[in-house]
Amino acid sequence: MKRLALFLALAAAAHAAPPESFWRALHVVETSGRQGPILGDNGRSLGPLQVSRAYFTDSRVAGTYEQVVDLPFARRVVSAYLQRYAPKAWASGDVETLARVHNGGPLGDRKQATINYGKKVLRLSR
Repeated sequence: MKRLALFLALAAAAHAAPPESFWRALHVVETSGRQGPILGDNGRSLGPLQVSRAYFTDSRVAGTYEQVVDLPFARRVVSAYLQRYAPKAWASGDVETLARVHNGGPLGDRKQATINYGKKVLRLSR
């Protein structure tokens, strides 16, 4: 019985998601809330959430990289990526950690360079 309860708790946590305010803040920080085929990072990132080709590939979401120009698709990509690389932060809704991983890669939450980015997303999500 305890194993079943643990399994159900883990399954529920795996489907938890950050608050909607996280997505709004991330979108504002990345592109000032703009949508469409926005290029950033000297042409290395694309779309409203500024997804790189490597990030897209790492997300393992079916589709093409060019689809990240669509905000709902970009959110699916970012969701898959963050659930893969920051599952505890995803389950707990840890906005700052999620932002830092989005910005700095799989170990972004450990990088000094992502601290201000994470704080900015956190501040805007409140």
